[in-house]
Amino acid sequence: MGVVRKTKSLELILAEFDKNLGAIAAVSLVKRLTSKFNKTTIYRILERLEDDGVLHSFTGHNGTKWYAKCNGCTSDGHVDVHPHFHCLTCGVVECISLEIKIPSIPNRKVLTSQVLLEGTCERCLQ
Repeated sequence: MGVVRKTKSLELILAEFDKNLGAIAAVSLVKRLTSKFNKTTIYRILERLEDDGVLHSFTGHNGTKWYAKCNGCTSDGHVDVHPHFHCLTCGVVECISLEIKIPSIPNRKVLTSQVLLEGTCERCLQ
């Protein structure tokens, strides 16, 4: 699919990711931006940005869908396979720069894998 034009709604969503270093929950984006446009538009843009390799999504604590900026991905595929860390104290969710080796399983083809680590972040430990 491809981002054909830079609309105001697209620019506002991208700005949210530019000012936030970690991942952002989809429901949080809806709460922040619902006064500017409806949630269907937000989810449609998030899906389009994921298809274009700009964002990646993963399932977090309690089934919440999170989005974070990609690193080196394209519309042909996501290459930034890494774990995510959720701090149970402050709630921050971030990408962890560790390479994960997905095991090969006989008679199976693994297309995706998600690893969510939960605990206490460095800031909350201090």
